[in-house]
Amino acid sequence: MAHTQIKFGTDGWRGVIADDFTFANVRIAAAAIAAYIHAKEDPAKGICIGYDTRFGSKAFARACAEVVAATGIRVELAHDITPTPALSYGVRHRGRAGGIMITSSHNPAQWNGVKYKAWYGGSGKPSIIAEIEKHLGEPVPQAAQSAAIEEVDFLPDYLKAIESFADLELIAKAGKKFAIDSMYGAGRTILSDIFTRIGVEHVQIRGHVDPLFPGINPEPIEPHIRALGAAVVAHGCDAGLCTDGDADRIGATDENGSFVDPHKIFSVLLSWVLKRKGWPGAVTRAFNTTKMLDRICAKHGRELIEHGIGFKFVCDYMLEREIVMGGEESGGIGFQRHLPERDGLLNALLLANVMAEEGKTLGELVADLQAEYGEHQYGRIDLHIPDELKNGAIARALALKPGDKAIAGMPVLRQETLDGVKFYLDNPEAKTRPNAAETWILFRASGTEPLLRVYTESTSKEAVAKLLEAGRSFALQG
Repeated sequence: MAHTQIKFGTDGWRGVIADDFTFANVRIAAAAIAAYIHAKEDPAKGICIGYDTRFGSKAFARACAEVVAATGIRVELAHDITPTPALSYGVRHRGRAGGIMITSSHNPAQWNGVKYKAWYGGSGKPSIIAEIEKHLGEPVPQAAQSAAIEEVDFLPDYLKAIESFADLELIAKAGKKFAIDSMYGAGRTILSDIFTRIGVEHVQIRGHVDPLFPGINPEPIEPHIRALGAAVVAHGCDAGLCTDGDADRIGATDENGSFVDPHKIFSVLLSWVLKRKGWPGAVTRAFNTTKMLDRICAKHGRELIEHGIGFKFVCDYMLEREIVMGGEESGGIGFQRHLPERDGLLNALLLANVMAEEGKTLGELVADLQAEYGEHQYGRIDLHIPDELKNGAIARALALKPGDKAIAGMPVLRQETLDGVKFYLDNPEAKTRPNAAETWILFRASGTEPLLRVYTESTSKEAVAKLLEAGRSFALQG
């Protein structure tokens, strides 16, 4: 019988600590994962278990280890706080059947979660997650004797991988200065330690463990990233590099302390990879990400694959065919030649690598892209509204037809419904700007909570602000 309080989403199960995220429920989730491994994988390969800086994470990880080991599957349990990509790398590098990561990523402090990582070193595919859910609440056969639980350090192998992926020698020679922000998360002092070792000048904020994440959610976006911007300005840095709670997502600020959104980071990295590296493969992006990526791919003759929202889609493509890189709106960017997984720490090193190779600050790199591919500005708002308002907004959006002047007085050019409802709009401002970005707005309803997200991209920050306000009014008109 499935357990009603536990629901695995695209990247695992999350809950509020002591409410539904309890030791009893964590053990049920771990038992379901063990049952799945016995049924569909090779249990003799064992599994890896890691945990982040959240309240209780170490104890929850130990509880998972005990449950899994009791079924006869040996466990390699992280001896200390571990970034999610390091755990994922450990699963694949060590040839294990799978992995469990105790984290709630960028959620507020009262949350925790269980992520499942498959043998290939990335999030479990929907088919795997569905199998795990089938076993929730079911009894799992116990071994006559519990398998071993060995404490291991997943960091050395992982660090070797990301340090060889980026050109540390070039970064060291470039003379750039950085601010680093781990947001009290699992990234801790990893980047700082690398920069110290190779002699790169930097300052670090929020690199110590504090499970309360005081004053912020550990999500590398506005407003939580503002302290990093202030540090960049105060210390005269060329960029600020930020990782989220479990260090699989990246955020950044430029030399003026201004937030550089994940779309610009993805674009900077993609442009560099195609121009400087020439690595083969198509590029994937989520439905709610910038169209600048399409223009970069077109210039370099690369196929651009648009897919649903969530890194699981990137992972699926990386397992099926040659993909140079893929990413999503929230700062999750991955390289197939590393892992089919988001990696904030690797991407931070690569941003430093691009700056070193081009001899520019992060702000200059973004400005170059805007000049070459047209100015692309992006925004998002989250509307916590009752389900009837949320569903009504989606229904009204679906009813709009080309020619209707529905959003900010702009006529609808076309509608797309790959994941949510997206409109391309006829923006008069675009006619006055060279190489203008396409103007679009996307309404996407959460399937699990009373939440409607509105995303938009246009030719200027003023246009984005106007469109978001128009999107809010559209959603709330009832």
